[in-house]
Formats: sequence, structure tokens, C-alpha cells
Amino acid sequence: MKLKVNLDLLLVQRKMSLTELSNEVDITLANLSKLKCGRAKAIRFSTLLALCKALKCSPGDLFELE
Repeated sequence: MKLKVNLDLLLVQRKMSLTELSNEVDITLANLSKLKCGRAKAIRFSTLLALCKALKCSPGDLFELE
């Protein structure tokens, strides 16, 4: 089982760039890039909540099991 990150899809749907999200959530582009590419090893709940707030989604929209 693998965890798929749907960050690209959500950004396209919201017409938002990775840079805009980085500025809004106050996360570095490097860390967002790792998350987007599935290379992140962990995510803090506070970061997850901030991403969901900025993208107007739920954690289930951001991640899915493959």
C-alpha cells in the first residue's frame, strides 16, 4: 500500500501555484516540493491543517491510499 499525494491536482483545481501556497501556508518551496513528489517522510498536523485551510479541502482530498 502506498500513500498518494494529490497536491498537484488540488493546485490546478484552485488555480494556485506552489509558490502562492508556500507563501500562504509559510512552508518552504523545498518542503512543499518534497511533499508534492511523495518524498516527504512525515507531515506535522499543524502543517496538514494549514494546507487544508489554504486549499479548502480535507486531509482525505490531499492524500489517498493506492
